[in-house]
Amino acid sequence: MASRWQSAAVADWEGRGRYRELAGHRVFTMEVPPDGPEHLEPLLVLHGFPTSSFDFHEVVRPLSAGRRVLLVDLLGYGLSAKPDLAYRLDLEADVVTAFTAELGLTEAALLTHDLGDTVGGELLARQLEGRWPVSVTRRVITNGSVYIAMAHLSTGQELLLALPDERLADDELVNAATVAIGVAATFSPEATVDGAEVAALGELVAHDGGNRLLPRLIRYIEERRRNERRFTGAIEAHPSPLAIVWGTDDPIAVAAIAERLAQARPDSPLTWLDGVGHYPMIEDPVAFAGAVGAHLG
Repeated sequence: MASRWQSAAVADWEGRGRYRELAGHRVFTMEVPPDGPEHLEPLLVLHGFPTSSFDFHEVVRPLSAGRRVLLVDLLGYGLSAKPDLAYRLDLEADVVTAFTAELGLTEAALLTHDLGDTVGGELLARQLEGRWPVSVTRRVITNGSVYIAMAHLSTGQELLLALPDERLADDELVNAATVAIGVAATFSPEATVDGAEVAALGELVAHDGGNRLLPRLIRYIEERRRNERRFTGAIEAHPSPLAIVWGTDDPIAVAAIAERLAQARPDSPLTWLDGVGHYPMIEDPVAFAGAVGAHLG
């Protein structure tokens, strides 16, 4: 039977996961079993905009040493349902909360990237308020607009934000190829990422019309601007140990953001990944997995 995917890696990724009904929507999830005896708490991974959990497909194996790795495609992303609705951070946090509740999770380490940093901030705020019953043991945050005023939004992001908060009528403005080009533009000039990998990222964004939803999905930036003290405040204040892993050449979540977070949390080690841009898990998966693993045990 012919695969519905152009990318064999995407087909394999889908085959490893499971669809669940979470917060009233069909959501793609994955539980990667531990590599070896399980002696560490599970690791919950939250991906960024506009991509999906597939971003981590090259690093889940090393990250699973001694622990389960739990991934989810946020609503509107990747393999999850892509309804035409207003996408709010509360909704994305509800999806993750439903996922951890279905698994019966009581504790977890947290690895977040880009949009996932903000969703993670909401979950940390809820946990501090007693509304998310998962003990966060330790965290790694990577390449996201934690301080949104410091971010250098791309031309594509600015264009999407200038559009109405509604589904695009057709693929003329944004399609899988243009999405792939936009993602690749955030890589370091030194990065060498296979073209098939980049095409797979675009394919997943465009799956089920997701490319047409990008003007709706990107509204998280406006929410971050309005409620930064809630999200970033929780990232800074949550008592769990925090480590920062950052690509030095990120053109959007620039290095100064990582430096400011390290100043706000002086107990947090900052690991620079040289010659890496906005997607460290894709641009240099070996260095990324090593840095994250060193902080998470």
